[in-house]
Amino acid sequence: MSDTPRSTIVLPTLSTLPAPWHSENGTPAPRRLIAADDILRAEAAYRLACEGTALLWHGDYPGALRLLNAMRRRAERRRPRPAPTVAAEAFHQHRRERARLARVLGLLLVPLDAGHRVPLHRAPDVREACTAAYGPLLDNRIVSLRELLGVIGAHQWRIRGVEVPALGARIHPHYGVFSPVRGEYVDLLARAPLPPAAHTHPIAYDLGTGTGVLAALLARRGLRRILVTDTNPRALACALDNAHRLGLTDRVETAGGGLYPPGHDQAALVVCNPPWLPGRPSSTLDEGVYDRDSRMLHGFLDGLADRLLPGGEGWLILSDLAEHLGQRSRADLLGAVSRAGLRVTGRLDTVPRHPRATTPDRADPVLRAARWAEVTSLWRLAAT
Repeated sequence: MSDTPRSTIVLPTLSTLPAPWHSENGTPAPRRLIAADDILRAEAAYRLACEGTALLWHGDYPGALRLLNAMRRRAERRRPRPAPTVAAEAFHQHRRERARLARVLGLLLVPLDAGHRVPLHRAPDVREACTAAYGPLLDNRIVSLRELLGVIGAHQWRIRGVEVPALGARIHPHYGVFSPVRGEYVDLLARAPLPPAAHTHPIAYDLGTGTGVLAALLARRGLRRILVTDTNPRALACALDNAHRLGLTDRVETAGGGLYPPGHDQAALVVCNPPWLPGRPSSTLDEGVYDRDSRMLHGFLDGLADRLLPGGEGWLILSDLAEHLGQRSRADLLGAVSRAGLRVTGRLDTVPRHPRATTPDRADPVLRAARWAEVTSLWRLAAT
């Protein structure tokens, strides 16, 4: 999208969306809407979006992509000053900026028909990706182009899969399910010694299973029955799909949409890798990163003692990034462990290998320092 100035253009205003609004993260339908095409310049489009006006694209599909990229460049060019020097404030400012970026860029819209086709000139075939993410649509919809690109990208991840060296196989994440790209936490589970009870009662829980990668690894380590739970139905379907791909359907089974399986059956091992940062998630995918009020963390700890067999253990896999960002202290964590009637019997540590920890980021020195200091741990917990 060219940045060349142009005289003021009067664009048609639409009183309502011409089709029902669809948003996977629950974003409400826009209240103000104009029709847009290649006549609209990037600067004007960005200004309108910042004001809350949605742009329903009527031009060709590549033009929409060019406009979205031009709007992103403008949005990312805006950096608040002065930059915070305290990690907690830097973290909150970072989240506010990311939310603002998502809000502004999410206002470039495209149509999607009931056959999962984008009725724009030179649009790609997105039927397979949209069917995998949305299921069948009964009517035409209007969606954010940014969301649609996420659907397309997620489907490519699902097709290709993610190589997990500790598993010796690939895991295939579904749309809306957090991908196991940070393999260090999987490595921790692969090398942690199994608790004594696992040798005589090889039953385990994988709470908040996500893609099912940890359940698959436990099965490969010899546990005969792994019950997986997750509040996200897509995650449960994803875990079963990966178990099927790996030939582990006789060992991995879903056990409901809560945290702990229903009933009071005890297990030799209970594994939980909760979201590592306290905070409110803004999407289903965000739920893999942010744990509102640390609800999942505390739910796991508070229910663990009653679910362990004698000689059993709970494995909490958790980064200390929240500690470096001033969101939670080590004393808070250990206090929650103690109050839940648990004790720490051991801990394995590792450092992250993800790009944010290894690539310089001069624009964000405070958060960068927190990422440099991050350690991921597997806490071995037993009932007192």
